Amino acid sequence: MELSRADRGDGPPRIVIPHPYNAAHDLVERNLQAGRGGKVAYIDDRSRTTYAELAARVNRAGNALLALGLAPEQRVLLALHDSIDFPTLFLGAIKAGIIPIAANTLLTANDYRYILGDSRALALVVSPPLLPVFEQAMTDGGRAHLREVIVAGEAKPPYRRLDGLLSAASDSLSPSPTTGDDACFWLYSSGSTGAPKGTVHVHSSMIQTAELYARPVLGIREDDVVFSAAKLFFAYGLGNALSFPLAVGATTVLMAERSTPPAVFKRLTEHQVTIFYGVPTLFAAMLAAPDFPAREALKLRLCVSAGEPLPADIGRRFRDRTGIDILDGIGSTEMLHIFLSNRADDVRYGTTGVPVPGYELRIVDEQGRDVADGEQGELLIKGPTAAMTYWNNRPKSRATFMGEWTRSGDKYRRDEAGYYGYCGRNDDMLKVGGIWVSPTEVEAAIITHPAVLEAAVVAREDDERLVKPKAFVVLRSGHAASTALATGIQEHVKQHLAHYKYPRWVEFVAELPKTATGKIQRYKLRASR
Repeated sequence: MELSRADRGDGPPRIVIPHPYNAAHDLVERNLQAGRGGKVAYIDDRSRTTYAELAARVNRAGNALLALGLAPEQRVLLALHDSIDFPTLFLGAIKAGIIPIAANTLLTANDYRYILGDSRALALVVSPPLLPVFEQAMTDGGRAHLREVIVAGEAKPPYRRLDGLLSAASDSLSPSPTTGDDACFWLYSSGSTGAPKGTVHVHSSMIQTAELYARPVLGIREDDVVFSAAKLFFAYGLGNALSFPLAVGATTVLMAERSTPPAVFKRLTEHQVTIFYGVPTLFAAMLAAPDFPAREALKLRLCVSAGEPLPADIGRRFRDRTGIDILDGIGSTEMLHIFLSNRADDVRYGTTGVPVPGYELRIVDEQGRDVADGEQGELLIKGPTAAMTYWNNRPKSRATFMGEWTRSGDKYRRDEAGYYGYCGRNDDMLKVGGIWVSPTEVEAAIITHPAVLEAAVVAREDDERLVKPKAFVVLRSGHAASTALATGIQEHVKQHLAHYKYPRWVEFVAELPKTATGKIQRYKLRASR
């Protein structure tokens, strides 16, 4: 990959994309040309796959899809648990010019029915445990466009078996002559703010995230072993476990099961992971787990958090336990990965750090005017990895993609030193007594209470129809819900924040509603109150 002169210090980083350009061909072929064919690229629950084996699998997958009658620019839906099958099919489709759509593996039949109809995918590749849900989804019009269903495991007619298709296909495939601006893949938004949207990304975006964020900010390198608790279908996980390691020739650990603390600890210790990507709720659960590994059992050199703002208390406690800082950052499905981040040599817990080189940020008021440092406003992003559009959703596309700038939907403030502090989603902000209150600020204060594991704060009207904060709280093991504890949590917040910010109501719950990527679905909490 040729880098422009600007990457050598004469301006903001800019990656020059050759023409034609095929993202899958680049990410795989660069490792063969570097002599890494015999190196392990992926370790999943069943096997180890070298870079040469990955290249052959990718070619077979692309040929198999073409043999089924799919043509360039047509779409295939991937509903796969994290294993070697995901990069095989995802990259194979892209190399053939076919557009893969990565589907959340924890959705309902109604969700899948919507995605099948909205995307008009002609083929589906599915992990066996998900097939019964898709069989429900394919009723009532869910199979209007679908021609082929391929199962990544045991299957009976009329379904096809993935291994049979791969074994019958050639391991030689010329890349489709796509360009950096061609549609490459889709990701459906995680749904933390409502219905998912098909987000269309171009071929140049994956390598851009690797070159602008993974190399300079994370310092990822060939000898790293990486593991992402965020799954591959999520934009965050796709960079962590596919774009970034393939860009430099690292080894990636994949895990099909849910990311519980015991499952994560097992991978971190058994495979001596050096870079771990998590989300705040998982880091909190890990710290609360009794079997947290000893320092000497870990080889970590770096941890990353995204998806939700990382409470400062969690970051500091994790550092005290492991000696490793967590780099908190923010990305989005629309921008593909992290564009604002802390740095390994400059971690400021309670902030999201500073812009990633290659991205420009603005904080604006409701009229689109830049606000002064210290004032809240909406965050806008300008960068080369912005999505093309939302599929089949012109109003949302127009509202989000404004020329070179993309609306984040997040409220931020920047301090005088240039560090950015998260204040909440646009629709999560509370106005209490005429003053804006960030729910994340209140949540961060609540979780410093020794009895609290997690918390989410939303707006609720009191008897006089005035908006006040309400907290939903998950307690740590060994603590029981009580009126006295609720009062104690309220008093605890008053000691840390201005009086008007404390939660007027505290409701104890067994768990918080979340997307599969760990984001708290506050809109569900607002609806439940």
